[in-house]
Amino acid sequence: MKLVQKHPFKGTREFEIVEDVINVRVKSLLREEKITVGLTTLDPDPVINKSCLEFNSRATGAPLLSLFLNRPDAEAFNAFVDVLRLHAQGQQGGYADPDAAAHPAGFTGNVYEEPPAFEQSASDKKRPSVNAARVDEDIRMLEQYVDAEEIKPLLVALEALKAEPQSEAAYSQMVNAFNELGLVQGAVLTYAPYITVLLSYEVGEDQDWTR
Repeated sequence: MKLVQKHPFKGTREFEIVEDVINVRVKSLLREEKITVGLTTLDPDPVINKSCLEFNSRATGAPLLSLFLNRPDAEAFNAFVDVLRLHAQGQQGGYADPDAAAHPAGFTGNVYEEPPAFEQSASDKKRPSVNAARVDEDIRMLEQYVDAEEIKPLLVALEALKAEPQSEAAYSQMVNAFNELGLVQGAVLTYAPYITVLLSYEVGEDQDWTR
């Protein structure tokens, strides 16, 4: 399923759902950007931000997709968003959202709510143990499938975390570098699944994250 949106000042945005990912192409007068976002990384309940509808990351709450409201028209927009929400809930693929039954049909659920705020910083949370081998796997995948220049600070942070998996400073550096990525976060989470694990741990829980 594909949606093409045009804006007189912000350019063109194209969204295409292909199996368990969504391919995004953003084109303006000065630049063109292409990203791929894993649908299971999306919070199925979007939020309205000014003239856009945004789908946030399940792990961080940061925006991963931003669609112009009601473009090219309300009918096409609503139909695409409904399908996108179903995919994010796992109702169109293999991922099963344990809270899917709590999400109402259609995209009108909580679109007026603000994205979740994080009350604790990375330094306040109980840091999980880190599997250096899995960090190395994520680094290799990112170097192969994502533009290294776009995520250079994250790659540096991951190398530091691989070298010192027990270092709180290295872990915090990785979290901060990820939070600064913006739209590229979706591509990172698609090809580096262990980062999702490290970012989504429950505060205060004593869990084994080295597996």
